[in-house]
Amino acid sequence: MKIIGGSLAVGAGFGAATSLVNAVSSPYSLGAPLTGTVWMSAAKVLSLLMDAGWAWAALAVVVGRWAGTRARGAVAGVLALVAATAAYYATDSFARDEPFAWYGGEMLMWWVASVLFGSALGAVGAAVGRPGVIGLLAGLTVPVGAAVQMIILPPGSRITSIPESDLAVAVVWTAAAAGAIWAVHRFRAA
Repeated sequence: MKIIGGSLAVGAGFGAATSLVNAVSSPYSLGAPLTGTVWMSAAKVLSLLMDAGWAWAALAVVVGRWAGTRARGAVAGVLALVAATAAYYATDSFARDEPFAWYGGEMLMWWVASVLFGSALGAVGAAVGRPGVIGLLAGLTVPVGAAVQMIILPPGSRITSIPESDLAVAVVWTAAAAGAIWAVHRFRAA
C-alpha cells in the first residue's frame, strides 16, 4: 500500500507541477505578470525540462527504483504515470479555465502509453541498484534516453528557437553525462 500511495502521490505531484510550470511560463496564461522578467525565462527553461518525454520516463524509473522489485516497480511506474497524466490535465483544465471533459481523449491516449511504457520503465528502475551489466544498463536508461531525445527532438524544437531552449539543452546534456558517468562508476566499483 505504501508503494501504491507513494507512486500515486509522486506522480500526481509531478503532473500538477509540470502543468503549473507550463502555465507560469506562458505569457498567455498564469505567467502574464512575469512577462519580460528573469522569472519568466527561468519558468520557460523549467517547462522545457519537465515537459520532456525523458523526464516523464525518469519519473517511472525513479518510482520503480523506490519500489524495489521488478513486479512492484512495473506497477509503481504505471501508477505514477497514470496519476501524473490525470493531475497534468486536471491542472491544465484549471489553469486554462477549460472543462476537464475536453481532455478525455488525449488523457486516455497517454494512459495507454503509461501502461505500455510505465511498466517497462518501472521494472528497469527496480534493476538500477543491481550489480553487473543489468544494473549498468538500467542505470543508463534515463541518461541515454535523454541524450537520444536531445538529438531527435530537443526542447523547444516545435517552436521558434528561444534562448531558453539552448539552456535547457545544455542542462539535459550535462545531466545525461553525469548520470552516465555515475552508472559506469557504480558498475566499475561493483
